[in-house]
Amino acid sequence: MAFAAELLISFFLIVSGIFGFVGSFGLLKLSDPMSRMHAPTKATTLGVGGVLIASILHSVFVDHHLSLHELLITLFLFLTAPVSAHFIAKWHIHRHETPASLPDAGEDGVWATHDIEDDEDVAEMPR
Repeated sequence: MAFAAELLISFFLIVSGIFGFVGSFGLLKLSDPMSRMHAPTKATTLGVGGVLIASILHSVFVDHHLSLHELLITLFLFLTAPVSAHFIAKWHIHRHETPASLPDAGEDGVWATHDIEDDEDVAEMPR
């Protein structure tokens, strides 16, 4: 049983290291900020999640008690990572970008904040 537990813990640590490396590498190497934002918020979150799962497994199988601190850390991480990614995306869109300088918007054709023709239309919009 001890070997299986160590193998499972090692698996989660290795997988989390790979996700952390891919997230950090993507943060450095992707070309534009909108693409660069996804690497740490997705891959690195999974990497930290793997370390926390390994920590829970270690406390259960090796220390023989259930530690719930890791669940609180996971909850905090999964609540804050999307919020910070949303703030980064909104900052990028609102930093005086033009529709031509933004990455392709996909099926929508335009980014939502650049769908308005000019500033006069903004004043006429109901709030």
